[in-house]
Formats: sequence, C-alpha cells, structure tokens
Amino acid sequence: MTRYIFIVGGVMSGIGKGVSCASIGKILQSSGHKVSAVKIDPYLNSDAGTMNPVEHGEVFVTEDGLECDQDIGNYERFFDQNMYRYNYMTTGQVYHSVIIKERSMYYNGKCVEVVPHITEEIIKRIELAGAKTKADFLLIEIGGTVGEYQNMVFLEAARIMKLRHSSQVMFIMVSYLPIPKMIGEMKTKPTQHAVRALNSVGIQPNIIIGRSSAPIDNPRKRKIAIFCNIGEEDVISAPDSDNIYEIPLNFEKDKMSQRIFFHFGMQTKKGDLKEWKKFSNKYRRLTRPVKIAVIGKYFSTGKFVLSDSYISVIEAIKHSSWSLGFKPEIHWLDSEEYETNPEKLKELKKFNGIIVPGGFGARGVEGKIKVIKYARMNKVPYLGLCYGMQLAVIEFARNESKLKNAHTTEVDPKNPHPVINILPEQEEKLKNMNFGGSMRLGTYPCELKKDTISFKAYGEKNILERHRHRYEMNNDFREKLEQAGLVIAGTNPQKNLVEIIELKNHPFFVAVQFHPELKSRPLRPHPLFREFIKAAAKRK
Repeated sequence: MTRYIFIVGGVMSGIGKGVSCASIGKILQSSGHKVSAVKIDPYLNSDAGTMNPVEHGEVFVTEDGLECDQDIGNYERFFDQNMYRYNYMTTGQVYHSVIIKERSMYYNGKCVEVVPHITEEIIKRIELAGAKTKADFLLIEIGGTVGEYQNMVFLEAARIMKLRHSSQVMFIMVSYLPIPKMIGEMKTKPTQHAVRALNSVGIQPNIIIGRSSAPIDNPRKRKIAIFCNIGEEDVISAPDSDNIYEIPLNFEKDKMSQRIFFHFGMQTKKGDLKEWKKFSNKYRRLTRPVKIAVIGKYFSTGKFVLSDSYISVIEAIKHSSWSLGFKPEIHWLDSEEYETNPEKLKELKKFNGIIVPGGFGARGVEGKIKVIKYARMNKVPYLGLCYGMQLAVIEFARNESKLKNAHTTEVDPKNPHPVINILPEQEEKLKNMNFGGSMRLGTYPCELKKDTISFKAYGEKNILERHRHRYEMNNDFREKLEQAGLVIAGTNPQKNLVEIIELKNHPFFVAVQFHPELKSRPLRPHPLFREFIKAAAKRK
C-alpha cells in the first residue's frame, strides 16, 4: 500500500521544497522503506526543455530522455536511484492528455471539465508513479506556492485523494519565516496566512517545515501550532544550511520520521543515517582548497547572480572534491567578459581547474573558445561538458589543425569548416520547428579507447551516459583532427559518433558530448569528475 505525502509551499517560492522533499525521502529510505517522488510543475509547457534556464533553473534529463525540473536531480542524488518520465508532470502534459482523450471520444460525449476530468488525470498519474515504483512512500512536490491560481487544480486533486484515501495521504507545508532587520524578530504571520489559504481549498497541513535564517524557537513553534491548528511537535525547524546534505539530519533533530509514522499510524522505526551523516559532516573538516572556474552565460538575472542553471555541475564538483579530501571553491565567470576584454584571461591562472558546461546559441561562444585555448596552452586541467566539448573541438581545429574560422553550424551554418554539425535526424526536426523534446535525449552507450584518461577513470570499456544535444563532431574532419593530435577517447558504437575527446601531454584535458554531472551521487561521485579534481588539486 503506497502512502502519499504531498509537499506544498507557503509564502514564497525558492525556499527549498525540492530539497525538503528529497530529505524527507532520504529519512524514510533510511528506515528501510522504498521511496519515490513526483515533481509537479504548474506550467503549460509539456516539459522543462523549452524553459529559460535563468528563469527556471537547470534542465535535468532522466535515463529515459525526459527533460524535467532540477528537483528530479535532487531526488536522484538523495535517493541514489533513477527517476523516470512518470516521476514528473506539468499542467501542459495533463491538459494535452485529456484533450487527446476527448478528441478520441474516450469520455463518450460527456462535457469535459476541469473537475473531475483534469483532476482524475492528475490522480491517475500520481497513482501510476506509485505503482511503477512499488513505493511504500510516494512524495509529491507541488510547484509554486499556495494561493497561486496555477497550481489550484493540483491541490484540488490532492484534496480528492485525501477524501478517498484518508489514511494514506498527508500534507506537509514548507513555509518561510522572515526575520526583518528593522524588527529583529521571527515573524509567523505570513505562514499563518499561507495555511489559511491552504485551508480555503479544503486541505489542512499535518506538518509545517519552517524555513528561516535561524532555528525556530519554542514561542514561535507554539504560535504556529495554535494559529495553524497543528501540534507543536509537528512544527519542524529548517534553518539555513551551508550544505544541503545536512538537511535530513536537521529534520531528524525535530523527529520528522517519527511524526510521519505517527500520522500514518505506523510503528516508529529509527533510520540508519550513519553513512549519510559521515558524508555530510566531512566537508566541515576539509581545509585544502581546490579552486574551480565554471565558465557560463546563464548566471545573470538583472543585478543578481544565480547558479541554479548549473546545479548538477556544482554538486558533482562537491561530491568529487569531498571524496578526495578537498574543499571546493567554485567561481562563476561570465564567458562574454572574455570577448570584450581578453586581458581578463590572465585571471584564469589562479584556478586549479576550468569547466565549460553545456549551453546553446552564439552568445558568449568566442569567450568560451578563448578560455579553452588558455586552458590548453597553459596546461590548466579542463573538463568540457556537451557544448564545452564542441567548442574544444572548434578551438583545436582553428589553432592546431589550421582550419581557419572552423565553427559549429549551430552558430555559423555556412562555415567552410563545420567541425561540429547537426545530426542528420535533427535537420528535419529543425526545419519543421520541432524543438520540444526532440533532441538526442537520454542514455546512450559509449565505447572507450584503452590507454586514455577516460578509460582509466571508468575502469571499464563500455559505459552508459545521458545526452541532450542536436549537434555532434563532424566525422568528415575526424582524420585531420586526429593527425594534429586530438585523441578520440570514446565513441558511440551504434552510430560511430564521437563522445569523448582528449589531449596528450596535458595534465587533464577531457571533453565529453554527454552530461556526466547528471549521474553523480553524494556517496558515488562520477569517475570523470573525480579524475578532473585529482588533476586540478595537483596544480599549484
């Protein structure tokens, strides 16, 4: 029997519903239960693939090729298990499915309405996820905050599920408790209003997670309990943390698992978080820094700098650095600045390693190419991811293979030396404006060449990695590039596509067409990131 835990947000977005959901799942998993999760995005997009990464954050890709919200990545990292298509839904998906059914007379001529037809589609998808995963606990994170009209239909579906299966459904609200400087006191009123907004749609939270810059004291817990109609013991303190992997341990200080088991009428079973605690506490003792520069273009939004566009890269760096006993110092560098001011390239000498992550389009490309050339010429450990691999090929072609102005057809379709070209099956899709969910997505095999850095890192010949791209290295130029010293370290055995390139006589210069960061786990760092950090740490 699957038990369903709905996690909703109060007051404001971006306060950690996804990490809270992942942390709760980790706690329940540590108690011996099978867990899974569903992320609901209240957008009309069919998936996250066409969403602006600055606005929405990183696009995470599942094993079966779904472009989805970055919280799916958090679930995978915390649970150490893969998520699939049924672990994610959007408003667009739900409405599209119902409309297709209506067009095929699935509803036998009935007037199709939001309630019950849309809500039933949502419930069906939630229950399918529970059945597919055979989960004891399925956590359902509803995006946005209570009171927004975008997620009202999902709250209504949750209310109906509670009505039908009272003993199998509970609600947790993650709410924000501000501490205004001019007052100097933690305020509970916004959370009270959020709970009343939730009450207005027929839902009463069983547990409230109070997010704030400081722990919740007892007077505030009492006030929340009285005004929000829950017990004091069901107010869980969630102060800011330097390390998201401490959050399950913080929750357990307030006996989160005990409260969940109580609400479901289950016998309390204390979880074993020993390994997790050992891992999450390790970083506090680390003092040896490793300075990594991430060169991107999805950082800025007005006057603010966001890192969510590259969250999996950030976490992969942390996992590997911590496992090797180093304290990672990650620096965000805007590739466009190197185009307007090449003198800034000199600042790269102070870093142990450089990463150029994935991306699309022409903006900032020449700046990234300049950075890659600097890393190659100055023996700075370099890891290129997806676009970072394609641009490394371009830089090498221009400067070592003497293919003047070599480029990718994504940026320069008429270039005489298109060393990066569109995949044949992608051409027709672009002509027909078929952009959504149509890239080379999901897991594909790669065969590694022996006596390469990559083979040494993985320790095996055949690997599986996740992809998200339309363009590939052009095999028409492969021989010329290899003659100049480019090492083809990995290829797709089905289509002979180049998946990994390397350089010899360099401490670490590896670039991959796939996204290894998506498969890194806290207790199982990705082998390529580990080798990169090892090499970076050796650079003074």
